[in-house]
Amino acid sequence: MNIIAKGDVSEIICLGFARGDYFLEGIVEAAKREKIVHGAVVSGMGTFDKCRMHFTTNPGLPPHDEFVELEGALELVSVHGMIVNGTPHLHMTVGDMQRTWAGHLEEGCRVLYLAEVVIARFRDLPLERVEREYGIRELTRATK
Repeated sequence: MNIIAKGDVSEIICLGFARGDYFLEGIVEAAKREKIVHGAVVSGMGTFDKCRMHFTTNPGLPPHDEFVELEGALELVSVHGMIVNGTPHLHMTVGDMQRTWAGHLEEGCRVLYLAEVVIARFRDLPLERVEREYGIRELTRATK
């Protein structure tokens, strides 16, 4: 474990999504519009009627991801992660009355009734993601 960077939160941005909105696409749009370079999605919840995610299925290397598409009434129990250089890397937990799924949020998740997200904007943190062996994008301290 390495401490990559330390700094301050400069602002909290709350997003509200309505029926039919696309979730990750909306977060990406908000990051662009609000010029969020680095931040954290610290809270998120809502409902989906369509959901796309992927999760790892291999404990060895290279990593292997399985993609899942779900439809129906789904509760978005949580979403969290980081925005680095304007690009979100977010994980979520969703469920229905029978099962729960957890994984990496993908485009194509559509809001059923509503969703809410809280983003903390970081001030002056030197962050970047660098692609390492096997395509793993590691969070590192920016060298700029």
